[in-house]
Amino acid sequence: MMADKVLVPAQLHPDGKRYLREHGLEVVELMRANAENILKNGKDAAALILFLDPVGENVISQMPNLKIIARHGVGYDSVDLDASANHGVWVTNTPNANAATVAETTLAEIMDVSKHITKNSMEMRDGNFAYPLAHLGFDLEGKTLGILGYGKIGRLVAKKASALGMRILIHNRTPRESPYGEFVALDTLVKSADILTLHLAANSQTRHVIGRKQLAEMKPTSVLINLGRGALVDTAALIDALKSGSISGAALDVFDEEPLPMNSELFKLNNVLLTPHIGSSTVESFSRMATDAASEVVRVLNGQQPQWPVNQPH
Repeated sequence: MMADKVLVPAQLHPDGKRYLREHGLEVVELMRANAENILKNGKDAAALILFLDPVGENVISQMPNLKIIARHGVGYDSVDLDASANHGVWVTNTPNANAATVAETTLAEIMDVSKHITKNSMEMRDGNFAYPLAHLGFDLEGKTLGILGYGKIGRLVAKKASALGMRILIHNRTPRESPYGEFVALDTLVKSADILTLHLAANSQTRHVIGRKQLAEMKPTSVLINLGRGALVDTAALIDALKSGSISGAALDVFDEEPLPMNSELFKLNNVLLTPHIGSSTVESFSRMATDAASEVVRVLNGQQPQWPVNQPH
């Protein structure tokens, strides 16, 4: 009997590939798991592990053996859940693998923008030792951190940030108890936050949750942090706000289009920290995400229910 074929990104952590092979599966590595490469190399595959490449009806309908699309990470807005369900394909994610890492990276970006660390380092390399005196940072202690979205990552950001002496305000669609902060209305959060950090899933309800109105209500000294998804923010409105000084700065790790096109206006602004979707980019997190995604593949191909489904095939 031939082994089931699993398509995976070539960059998948070796622990994930090893797990699949140990369970008797044939691993096919793709340099990029886009529609073209998937169909060229594995129309007959039984499973697909995905980073961020979008997959929809046009791919799924041409893969008759496909039983599972396992997302490496938490967000699954890149996968068409309805098309998957209609073709009897499970979609899963790895909800426990990267929350602590993304929370840490969020704090790293907050620290960076509050102290201009990256900018000071770059100016120093150009011999501009006077730059820091003309561009002072700001203290986090005593400032208000606004957390929009209180899932696993939002909760960990609140917990870790509580050690910094910040006042923590939280908005979530369903208020929960928190030992670290106070739940408030969205407009209160937006108006009060010195730093506003976004930790929501991207869907039709949350698209452009930070738009022109919200950016106009933010303090002129405030900073927006987005390690969630690009779609949460109206990018054109954000660029205008950063140019006009209606907010003071931003740190963005996620974008409407990734990689961020080199002709993006964002590259021309000096009050935004840009990172290429590195929120979960640690050795430990990549090992956990790869292994968790691989374990879902093995479970489904063995005829079992997945642990972390995000759709219901029919």
